[in-house]
Amino acid sequence: MRRRPSLVLSFLPFLLGFAFLSIWPASVSAEQIKATIPAPQTASWWSARHARAVARIQQGPVDLLFIGDSITQGWEEDGRRVWDTFYGRRQAVNLGFNSDQTDNVLWRLQHGEIDGITPKLAIVMIGTNNATRREDPPEETAAGVHAILTTLRTRLPQTKILLLAVFPRGQSANDQLRRVNQAVNERLRAFADQRHVFFLDLGPRFLDKAGRLSEEVMPDALHPNERGYRLWAEGMEDLVKTLLGE
Repeated sequence: MRRRPSLVLSFLPFLLGFAFLSIWPASVSAEQIKATIPAPQTASWWSARHARAVARIQQGPVDLLFIGDSITQGWEEDGRRVWDTFYGRRQAVNLGFNSDQTDNVLWRLQHGEIDGITPKLAIVMIGTNNATRREDPPEETAAGVHAILTTLRTRLPQTKILLLAVFPRGQSANDQLRRVNQAVNERLRAFADQRHVFFLDLGPRFLDKAGRLSEEVMPDALHPNERGYRLWAEGMEDLVKTLLGE
């Protein structure tokens, strides 16, 4: 017998909307924010990767999802050995796509990448490309992240969500794009209810005491190397264990 969704879940998008109202100025409507409007990338490699991701989802089982951009996709490259150590036995799927913005993630989630599965946990980190590719202001990037959370909560109501702060970028604490990401992160904290959505800021793990981002962790001041991926995995392992019910 199929269970009917609870009243709370039925009204979830409406309830989350209250938090959504304060994200951007009253003069701007959600329909005008590109970060919240699902859109695919047009490159052929992106479509091919999406098709492979959908095929993997259809194979099942899936207990753990990683959702993001090239930083998340990098688990398959510089982060491969760390991934195998921490996630190889956990039925994990990497849904990180190079250059993705929030609207690209929304499109993917609505076109097969979460269909027919009930993961225990989804780890989400997205937004750094919004600041560069389209120069979205922090409140609009946060609105896009909020739309992703709403989609996940509506379509995967039994799945816990670990929302990660956007990682620091740029070598110095005064880097302009890093400051934009920090402004995004200040807004993301408010989306965690500590029951279904949890927020974690791993940024300090990558920085020295002066706030500098070392080449030994992120050689291009954006993407982690193997050491960076290990810092990432180790920094959230205890919480991941808890949320997976291990």
